[in-house]
Amino acid sequence: MTARVGTVAFQGIDVMPVDVQVQMSAGLPTFTLVGLPDKAVGESRERVRAALGAIGLALPPRRITVNLAPADLPKEGSHYDLPIALGLLAAMDVLPAHELAGYTALGELALDGAIGAVAGVLPSAIAAHSQGRGLICPAPCGGEAAWAGDGLNILAPASLLQLVNHFKGTQVLARPSAKLANEGGPSPPDLRDIKGQESAKRALEVAAAGGHNLLLVGPPGAGKSMLAARLPGILPPLSAAETLEVSMIASLAGTLNGGQLTRRRPFRNPHHSASMAALVGGGLRAKPGEVSLAHLGVLFLDELAEFQRQALDSLRQPLETGTAVVARANAHITYPARVQLVAAMNPCRCGHMADPALACARAPKCGQDYQAKLSGPLLDRIDLYVDVPAVQAADLALPPPAEGSAEVARRVAAARVLQAERYDGIRQGGAPVRTNAEADGELLERIAAPEPAGKKLLTEAASALRLSARGWHRMLRVARTLADLDGGGTVKRIHVAEALGYRRLSLAR
Repeated sequence: MTARVGTVAFQGIDVMPVDVQVQMSAGLPTFTLVGLPDKAVGESRERVRAALGAIGLALPPRRITVNLAPADLPKEGSHYDLPIALGLLAAMDVLPAHELAGYTALGELALDGAIGAVAGVLPSAIAAHSQGRGLICPAPCGGEAAWAGDGLNILAPASLLQLVNHFKGTQVLARPSAKLANEGGPSPPDLRDIKGQESAKRALEVAAAGGHNLLLVGPPGAGKSMLAARLPGILPPLSAAETLEVSMIASLAGTLNGGQLTRRRPFRNPHHSASMAALVGGGLRAKPGEVSLAHLGVLFLDELAEFQRQALDSLRQPLETGTAVVARANAHITYPARVQLVAAMNPCRCGHMADPALACARAPKCGQDYQAKLSGPLLDRIDLYVDVPAVQAADLALPPPAEGSAEVARRVAAARVLQAERYDGIRQGGAPVRTNAEADGELLERIAAPEPAGKKLLTEAASALRLSARGWHRMLRVARTLADLDGGGTVKRIHVAEALGYRRLSLAR
């Protein structure tokens, strides 16, 4: 007899259907797994055997073959434990095979029969819902599966015994409810904590309003990291569609806390020792990197010049296209990576190149060598350059500023509303346009065309600064955001002038 149970394999955020075929036949007692299983899948034989023994069942002394079809698709992960066990139970006539046929199952089995959490439940639930199938998943993951839709039939047992009793009719498993993380947790740091640095605060507001990339350069202790840490406090929350989009990546990475979704935008802060695979994605199973885990949020790179140059240059393509492509000999996977890059760095290794009293004896040569890791194409993808000078003692003695994150967040939210209305239903390259930083081509020329005086200033400045075509377009995007912060309308000369001010940076290049 051959029993079939549906499950899934993952290729990036794409969900591929997998048919688990279990056959018991005459012959010497063996348990064989075929279909390109990896080490974790191969070890499922012992976990399944122990879990069945924990609920009082033993495998019959027959030849057991489990085929994971399609056979040419690599199978990775421990979520195949549960569908293999269900296939065995159906082949042993313990469970009705026709009832299992309408479900997609995934879960890891413990030796005592408990079903443990696995990664990728949310995209699996969405795929099952689109196919009109039900979903069997671990109890800790039921909350995220429920977000796939009210019409999805979900079973979220805590153990294999609960699932058997449900199909036997001796126990009823209730449908789990969708879980949203408590937003009343610790609040992000407030801008009111920062004294001085008014120009840097303004740049932070502009970056948040339009989703622009930002580079902060200044001596140690100037407040660059403090400014970046306060960016989440002024960003608008994720919409419902964006929440699902971000949570699908978090689900694949196994970073959803208790299956709870959150509307807070991701804020990723990798250490400067991070490798290229850690930033862009890759590794043995081609997992998403930091640039994808920060999708629709902020990727903060502190001590930018300390990162490996190869790792930094690998970010150029994701920053331009909004996708991270992980190419391997046996896999070609694309992850979404539409992020807002915020970076901070010292002007040189000692950090005091601009202060003759504190600079080292190698200045300014030390600054040129230090900044050589930053390639021109990478810098060209940054919209706002901001010099963050050292804070004076007189500023530190002042009382806290009257304006904090709440006031700035309201202005940012108003500008984002204007952009949402402007780009409603517009897509470029197959992806929806959400912010000014994502507008391109004819759309950008149309929505960001400055008035004649502003266009004349931009043309003259572009020639003097030798802006590339990419730099020209980024100037237009920033000017459009500045106009949105002023209530919308035409891009004026004053907006172009301020945007040009953010393209000047005192780097020793």
